[in-house]
This record gives sequence, structure tokens and C-alpha cells, in this order.
Amino acid sequence: MISQKKTKSSRRWLLEHFQDQYVKKAQKNKIRSRAWFKLEQLDKSYKLFKIGMNVIDLGASPGGWSQYAVHRIGKTGCVIACDILPMKPITGVNFFQGDFSNKKVLNLMLNSLNNIKPDLVMSDMAPNITGNFSIDMPRIINLCELALKISDYVLSKNGVFLLKGFQGEGFNEFYKKIKILFSKVKICKPKTSRTRSREIFILATR
Repeated sequence: MISQKKTKSSRRWLLEHFQDQYVKKAQKNKIRSRAWFKLEQLDKSYKLFKIGMNVIDLGASPGGWSQYAVHRIGKTGCVIACDILPMKPITGVNFFQGDFSNKKVLNLMLNSLNNIKPDLVMSDMAPNITGNFSIDMPRIINLCELALKISDYVLSKNGVFLLKGFQGEGFNEFYKKIKILFSKVKICKPKTSRTRSREIFILATR
């Protein structure tokens, strides 16, 4: 049985969501999701994209980040996207539906790059949030661990890893692992990220 408190919380979220300026802007400009604007702000601040880059987008559906990336890298670059959920096609994006932690799926993705190592691995993944952080955080950390493992395995020498995470139990330990594997690590929170959200972004460079 769904609690009255959870129902009120869901209604409040829906109201805020549809009144959100970035949601309205995304709908007006035929952009897949408001996540586009988060990536745009991070890109403007840290110059993430260059023409001709090879990019892997983990947990890509519905495609906001892939849509932005292909817009920035031009026709000479390549965006490989993956999600267990379906995603409507985006011109210039090679999408694989499946679990990227499965070696067969990962190999298909890498082979589509002709075995060229990607310059950027980005992940906007999040599990279905229950609102109970004792349940949610282990799931979040697990997804972050998977994305880190893949990025460490596939990234080019000077490659960049961009990851969405959430502050909470287990985050500090995970952050220490990233600092061991990458030479430069920064925590970012773009203006488009809702103020009361625990959401943060980690930007790591080889």
C-alpha cells in the first residue's frame, strides 16, 4: 500500500518538474531531457567536448546527454550509447540496448569504435529512487562502481570520466577509489541541478 506521505511527495515532485524552466525549455526545443542543460553547463565550464571525439554514454536513455554530445563533436566524432532501457534513435549515435557490465555487450560497443579508445566516458545513471536512502545509496554506489570499472578499462591515455553521483553513505569511500585511478578529480554541481537534490557530478581526468 502506497503511503499518503509518498503520494504527496510524488505530487510535489511532478508539480515542480512541469513548472521547471529547463523542462519547459527542453520541450520547446525538442530536447530529450533537462539533463541536456546540465551537460551543457558542465561543458561550458570545463570544455569537455572537442570536434572528432569518441564518446561513450552509459545509461543513456532517454538520450539527453547523447543528443548534446553528438551536437558538439561533429560528424567526424562518434557517440556510443548504452542502456538497459530502449532509446529512440538519434542521428549520429550508435545505441546498444543491454547491460554494459556484460562482456558481450561491452565488446560490441568497443568493436563499433574499431577498437579505438574513447576520449570521454560519461554516466548520468541512477536507479529508481525509493526515497529511502538506506536502500537507494547502495544501489547508487553500485552503478557508480560499474561506470568507474568500465571507464578505467576503456579510456584513452588522457581520457575524461564524467559521472553523476549522490552524496550519502558510501560516497566518500567511492570517491577515494576515483582519486587513486585518476590524476585530477573535481566535484561539480551545475546550476541546472536542483538545489535540494543530493546529486553531484564527478569530473576525473587521467
